[in-house]
Amino acid sequence: MGKPFTVITSGLYDLVTHDEMRFVMGHELGHALSGHAVYRTMMMHLLRLARSFGVLPVGGWALRAIVAALLEWQRKSELSGDRAGLLCAQDLDTALRVEMKLAGGCRLDKLDSEAFLAQAREYETSGDMRDGVLKLLNLELQTHPFSVLRAAALTHWVDTGGYAKVIAGEYPRRADDGNAKFADDLGAAARYYRDGFDQSNDPLIKGIRDGFGGIVEGVGRAASNAADSLGRKITEWRQPSK
Repeated sequence: MGKPFTVITSGLYDLVTHDEMRFVMGHELGHALSGHAVYRTMMMHLLRLARSFGVLPVGGWALRAIVAALLEWQRKSELSGDRAGLLCAQDLDTALRVEMKLAGGCRLDKLDSEAFLAQAREYETSGDMRDGVLKLLNLELQTHPFSVLRAAALTHWVDTGGYAKVIAGEYPRRADDGNAKFADDLGAAARYYRDGFDQSNDPLIKGIRDGFGGIVEGVGRAASNAADSLGRKITEWRQPSK
């Protein structure tokens, strides 16, 4: 893992254009520079282990919870990779074309980016709580989010100004990492996912939010406070002893 490398299949090479390949390579380099390989390797070993322990009720369920958390992290890491790809390509239409090709192959003349994004909106808002459960189960063992959801997440990042901030130079530098406050990072992450829960239009999440709003809000505050507290402790531990 000290010398990461990227493998591009001949099928993908033939499928994408030169500009689209910049997005693909940026995506993969984003994984490498973010150190995702360690957790991916851990997840693959646990998935193999889960097949062996699946016959044991207690061990199987405990291991499944760990695997589920790692798979959720894996799916989020793909969204981070897409952001790195967009920063490399610096063209949203190019990024969306790659997502459409991953979903539908080479028949790009039959695809439309607006219709593609409309599918994402329909996927999130349609159906009832039962459909929400089915969507959750459908994604449970997936290592990658559906391409249509990746396209929507990337578009949302651009629309909310995140992409523009990075292009303008507003992002943490590796040189400043020693001075970075881990509390701020953890707190921001907790607030980001809490806000995503609050703003989701998924029927299942809306039902949970509407039915248990007070409890969910309290858990959200507790998570943010715990993240801030843990972050402060880690920041203290990282300070050199005097």
